[in-house]
Amino acid sequence: MPFTDHLYRYEEGGGTRVSSRELGVDEHAVIKTLIMEDETKRPLVVLMHGDCEVSTKTLARCIGVKTITPCEPAVADRHSGYQIGGTSPFGTRKALPVYCEETIFDLDKIYINGGKRGYLIALSPSDLKRVLNPVPVSARQ
Repeated sequence: MPFTDHLYRYEEGGGTRVSSRELGVDEHAVIKTLIMEDETKRPLVVLMHGDCEVSTKTLARCIGVKTITPCEPAVADRHSGYQIGGTSPFGTRKALPVYCEETIFDLDKIYINGGKRGYLIALSPSDLKRVLNPVPVSARQ
């Protein structure tokens, strides 16, 4: 899969606001990787625009579960194998279902975490779709 590396100065708790500022790119094109769980504690990955929030109620309805909640940081780290702030949807410790805000596929290029804090990769959303085969959802708040 073709991609480019983009290192930036990581700031604790800065999220996509900081990475977009440091790289000089639109925060909407910076995709956050969130580890969440349903009411049975089944983990899942949610990909969302950096400048948007996930509506957990809408997401739960979309995927046919009662509730969706963000995992506690230590739990998310165990499921993904990555440290919060450096979570990538690629190469997770466990095979996790991936749900992706459908409007991400409207972008020409996205920036997504490459597996460590302060490191994003840029790629085509079509390559993300081909490699991860995420379920498209409309879950923006």
